[in-house]
Amino acid sequence: MSTENLSDVTTGTATGPQGSDSTDDVDYADSRETTEGRVYTVSGGDWEDLIEDSRHDERMVINMGPQHPSTHGVLRLVLEMEGETVTQLRSVIGYLHTGIEKNCEYRTWTQGVTFVTRMDYLAPLFTEMTYCLTVERLLGIQAPRRAELLRVMLMEINRIGSHLVYIATGGMELGATTAMTLGFREREEVLHLLEHLTGLRMNHAFIRPGGLAQDMPADYQEVVSAFVKTMDERLPLYDKLFTGQPIWRNRLKGVGYLPVDACLALGVTGPVLRSAGLPWDLRKTEPYSRYDEFEFDIPTSTDADCWARYLIRVEEMHQSLRIIKQCLKKLEPGPVMVEDKKVAWPAQLSIGSDGMGNSLEHVRKIMGQSMESLIHHFKLVTEGFKVPAGQAYVPVESPRGELGAHLVSDGGTRPLRVHVREPSFVNLQSMPAMAEGGLVADVIAAIASIDPVMGGVDR
Repeated sequence: MSTENLSDVTTGTATGPQGSDSTDDVDYADSRETTEGRVYTVSGGDWEDLIEDSRHDERMVINMGPQHPSTHGVLRLVLEMEGETVTQLRSVIGYLHTGIEKNCEYRTWTQGVTFVTRMDYLAPLFTEMTYCLTVERLLGIQAPRRAELLRVMLMEINRIGSHLVYIATGGMELGATTAMTLGFREREEVLHLLEHLTGLRMNHAFIRPGGLAQDMPADYQEVVSAFVKTMDERLPLYDKLFTGQPIWRNRLKGVGYLPVDACLALGVTGPVLRSAGLPWDLRKTEPYSRYDEFEFDIPTSTDADCWARYLIRVEEMHQSLRIIKQCLKKLEPGPVMVEDKKVAWPAQLSIGSDGMGNSLEHVRKIMGQSMESLIHHFKLVTEGFKVPAGQAYVPVESPRGELGAHLVSDGGTRPLRVHVREPSFVNLQSMPAMAEGGLVADVIAAIASIDPVMGGVDR
């Protein structure tokens, strides 16, 4: 092996043609001999003047994410920093892109529900709701009263679960591990309840155009009442642990400031907008699904910071429990799907004893009817129903803000175009306004206060 370019261990200098002799006349730092060896003393000299001259040239550009425990999912933040102060922030998205909207254009209107429910995977029932309301507007139909009230009940249960994840993940990212353990404990109650009511913990595809996939189980009143009682007992614990906690308060207060004019300029909605003082909640301003029949309050604040967003989400969980209690009182027996057989399936799904296929009674009901009925059922399931040509947009109030579906129909059995107005995507553009000029540690608090879901951002 050639050794001509190896460094000389005796002199510490390169021995190749480009090397230099260690005996060159160079100014060295002062040194002294100790029992541990030679120790050099490096003084500041005129280093401070050098830093002052190049202050604006010494900015660091660092990547936070996309695989980072504090970026709320696969989100990449490119930070330009001076010391620990963020001078510029850019969000980089697209790491969770699934092409859901384009996939919906190759499926029937009913099958689209199975896709859109996977966008905001922490609040799947809201995406199902906005999609189905838009389809129903194009069809010119309205779901039965029982179905509308059950939709409200399911969405408010889902809202509580979503806000619990905000507290759990936001607390964990700021070092409050107790927030994570408690938040996910309560969310598990939500998921157990939704599984009992719809059959699935997440991505339910339970809200369908025209109503619901099926009615509630026989014991739903008792199960939901027990859940409300449990949450009424446990929610005050969050006030004890966090609201009155000086570290938690100091970590959030005055951080991520975004006033109401900035919110409106950026299209920000949801708790972030309400934390700036504007009581904009579509359940009140543009009621849908009989929300106008319920009594509940819209919590607001004028602090416009992370602390206000925390308080608002905690209060929203209390308001959701109020709505759920009213739902249980208002519900009466009745259909959960429209009577129009061109939209509703002839026979409602009945699961077999193995929990997988259709029950024998379900098969007999279809097969025992006329051949025309069987053909109609087959075509309705495989081809889907036709939707009159046109376009519509119907928004709902998701846990993160205005969530709306814009659907375009050419009169066929599949959507011509599907686009969802995702609040996580829109709200995320407020990150530079919230974080620039603050500390890098406050970037974590700001992103947690927006509570974005990257499945909804990238779709």
